[in-house]
Amino acid sequence: MENDLTAFIHGFLLALGLILPLGVQNVFIFNQGALQKNIARTLPAIITAAVCDTLLITLAVLGISVLVLSHLWLKTMMLGLGSLFLLYMGWITWTARPGGSEEAEQSFPLKKQIVFAVSVSLLNPHAIIDTIGVIGASSLGYAGAAKLSFTLACILVSWLWFFGLALAGRTTGELDKTGRWLYALNKASAVIMWGAALYIVLTLAR
Repeated sequence: MENDLTAFIHGFLLALGLILPLGVQNVFIFNQGALQKNIARTLPAIITAAVCDTLLITLAVLGISVLVLSHLWLKTMMLGLGSLFLLYMGWITWTARPGGSEEAEQSFPLKKQIVFAVSVSLLNPHAIIDTIGVIGASSLGYAGAAKLSFTLACILVSWLWFFGLALAGRTTGELDKTGRWLYALNKASAVIMWGAALYIVLTLAR
């Protein structure tokens, strides 16, 4: 029982440390929280991102993801698609006009939220490295119930974090009635996305 608790705490703190840094996935969820009229409209992005993280963590712990990504052509295809999605998403974010306009509300409808959330989650090299290289490797030190506790803790962090991030974005959106701060945030977010896309291209070129 004590070992299970230790594994849970380890998984929780490890996942929290990995998810905290500002990345494309976090930027997307925060922006959706800020741009949508209420938190309910952000649920497609939140749930999709959390489910994708749950999938990646589960595959990493089971060791399946390592086998899949050992195929060079599959890894190259995933990274290529990821860079294209990030370039497109960066453009959408750059041209968005926050501030309560209808254009801002219609920039990320339900289907587009889901597609973008999947792209920044499953086609994100940083997310894959974190789950496979760190969480997957760390899980090797546990077995049975302890391994399950470790895995559930990592998954729990993702769900709690994305809901909290969207709520923080919604609060920011309500406070920024002029839309100026969100406008600047969109520009910075787009640059981060384009930077991530460039990183992927450079990775493929190596």
